Amino acid sequence: MAENYSGMYSFLQDGEFVQITVEDEGRVTGFISRYGDSESDRGAFLDQFFKQGKLNGNKLSFTTETVHGVWYDFKGTIERGDGKTLEDQGYYVLKGTLTENRTDANQKLASKSREVILKSFPREA
Repeated sequence: MAENYSGMYSFLQDGEFVQITVEDEGRVTGFISRYGDSESDRGAFLDQFFKQGKLNGNKLSFTTETVHGVWYDFKGTIERGDGKTLEDQGYYVLKGTLTENRTDANQKLASKSREVILKSFPREA
């Protein structure tokens, strides 16, 4: 039986998260819930749904829809973390490269990549 990687994972700041749902044939749906950081949305909570997502074995990739000129790409893996049970934080971790893409008012694109480790939230027993 395949591992059930569906669930919530930490994102870049406290209070932000990624929701992942693994569906049939490795299709992945979900969204990032994060705080806005531009002039117009600073501090507002934004949900960015996946435009596409794929899980092949433990290799995960997703791209979000664009919200206020920002979208994210993730390419990496889902691995076992240091949590002992599903009720522990970090039972699974998303490890890989997160790229933040941003277009300004002149439609100039800026991309910033970083290596991330996003830990699963504890699941109910």
